[in-house]
Order: sequence, then C-alpha cells, then structure tokens
Amino acid sequence: MILPLQNFTTLVQNMAAGVQGGASQLIDLSIGSVLRALLEACASIALWMQWLILQVLSMTRAATSSGSDLDSWMADFSLTRLAGSPAAGFVTFSRYTVGIATTIPVGEQVRVGNGTQSFAVVAAPSNPAWNGANGYSLTASSAGVTVPVQALLPGSAGNVQPNAIQLITSPIPGVDTVTNSLAMTGGIDPESDAAFRLRFQLYINSRSLATGTAVAYAIASVQQGLRYAVLENVDTLGNPLPGNFCVVLDDGTGDPPASLISEAGAAIEAVRPIGATYAVNGPVVVEASVAMAVSTSNPLTAAQVKTQIQQNVTAWIAGLPIAGTLAISMIEAIAHNTDPSVVSVSETTINGADLNVTAPDNGVLLCSGVTVN
Repeated sequence: MILPLQNFTTLVQNMAAGVQGGASQLIDLSIGSVLRALLEACASIALWMQWLILQVLSMTRAATSSGSDLDSWMADFSLTRLAGSPAAGFVTFSRYTVGIATTIPVGEQVRVGNGTQSFAVVAAPSNPAWNGANGYSLTASSAGVTVPVQALLPGSAGNVQPNAIQLITSPIPGVDTVTNSLAMTGGIDPESDAAFRLRFQLYINSRSLATGTAVAYAIASVQQGLRYAVLENVDTLGNPLPGNFCVVLDDGTGDPPASLISEAGAAIEAVRPIGATYAVNGPVVVEASVAMAVSTSNPLTAAQVKTQIQQNVTAWIAGLPIAGTLAISMIEAIAHNTDPSVVSVSETTINGADLNVTAPDNGVLLCSGVTVN
C-alpha cells in the first residue's frame, strides 16, 4: 500500500486553502500572522502523526521492520535470530627476565592496543601448559607461554589482526607483555535483518514440504471429495520397503480415473521428500451389502423412514476413510437416530454375516446395497 504522504509545505497550503475557502473575506496568511503560525503548528503536528503512521506500518511487516521489531514479528512463529559467535585464538604471555614461576589464570583479560576489544583466557586441558586446575603454568625457566583466549563479546569486530592485542587488564607477577602472533578468527555478528528474513522464507517454505502432512495437503488440494491414505515404508503390495511411500486415492467410486491419479502424482511430486520414492494407486474395493430389520411406531411413515435409513447408511459408508471399519453397532445407531419413530433395529448383517468388516490399509468399503425390512 502506497500512502498519499504530504510534506510540510503542502500541509500548510492545503490548510490555508481550506480556511480561505470557508471564509467570507480575504484572510491574512502572511508570514508572522497569528493564523499562519497556527496553521504551521498544526502542520507540524500532522507531519509528526504521519511519521508515526509510517513507523507503525514498517513495524507490522517483516519486510520493513528491523532490529527488535523484526525479532518480535518473528517470535509469533517461534523463530529467533541466530546469535553471533565470539572470535578466538591464542596469545603469548611473555617476560623480559626468567626465574619466577607464575600462573596465567582462566578468566584473565587482555585487550587490543586501543582498548576497544577484550579477550579472556579460556580453559583447554589439552594445552601442555595447563596446570590441571585453574590456569596455565609459566615455569621459572620459561620466557613465555601461549594460551587460548576468546572474545568477551560475539561479533566480527573480535577478528583482530596479528599483534593487535597488547594490553593485560590485571597485572600478573612475572609477566611483562602479551601479544597474538596470529589473527583472532571465528567472530560472527548476530544474524542480520536481511539474513533473518531470508531464513524466514525458507522456514515458511519448509512447512509445506517433505512431510506426511504436506503430501496429504497436496492430495486434498487436487479436488474435493477425495479420500486417501499415505502408507510409509511399504510397496504397493504392503511389503516393507524403506524410503518408499504409497498413496491410496479414491474419489468415491472405488475406481478413480487415470487423469486423477496423474494429477495427484504431480501434486505429490512438488512436495515429496528428496530421495524418497512413491506410488499413487486406486484402492482395493471391499463391497459391503447391508441388511436389517426395522420396526417403527407409526405405520403411516414406516416406508418413508426406512428409505431415509437406507440413504443415511449409504452416505455414512461412502464417507468412511480408507482402511475404515463398517461396524454393525454404528449402522444400528444411524437407524435409531434417523427418526424418533424407530422402535428397534435387529437382524443386522454385513455381507450376510453379523460381523464387522474392515477394509485393508489400501482398501475402501463400497456399499453395494442397503436393505431395510
């Protein structure tokens, strides 16, 4: 959205035109007049309000917000800015005259010549000079010892050049100088706003890719009325096959057309995990013929109620998911809930038996008829 902004001069001119247009005589708007001063004061406030509006607009969008405002915006997605890392390297503590044994303690601070960057000695038990407790030993016969240090603050500013470190913060008996023969390295600034925004784009894009939910969403987006299942690490026959997944797809007919299978495959291809193979197939159809005896309290509406029961049971079976279960108890419950006049439901069978029927993992139940006696 492009806001119709106005500068100070335009604001004053518009105000003056409005005042003059509503006056019955010529208004004195010369420099120094009371009305001119009032209009300029109002224009200053309007300019400030305009600036506040722009600030609010910039803070409410990731593309224009910055710093803590961008962090706040990203926090709604539980995304945080990547922290910087401190520079690290080695410094050598030296002395002019040997003969005194001393210890360089962990935590001892050193600085660059201008004092802008500080480093602290860190523990490194693998260092030959490590004393096994709290620092590094400078023996009486040694002129110096090299120890690891790390910048106190993260950031690239800690990547100082060789021989830049020259100051010892706290005097150490028996130590005269300190320097770094090699540059400090590894200092990285906290993630910039631009990099944060770019990573957010990758974050959002990754939410829809390479997951079971992404595959399911891709299938569901092909068209309405589909029922599907995603079977992982199996082949089309249900045998174990790591890295492969099978999509069983049905449009309610039990025999989806090849064009639908192809369209679903294209949608899955756009989001499938890299390195994974897949197949899209129609379902194995399990036909189900339902029969039941229903008694009603009103003979005048019995035929109509039985017809409605047939329709309700048929619709319920059509809505069962892949690998769904056709339960006798649910059929009878549907019949009872169809109309208050239903007194009893008995002799319910599925395919001639009083047993529930469950479709296989790659199968669907297709109603071949509902008989209500």
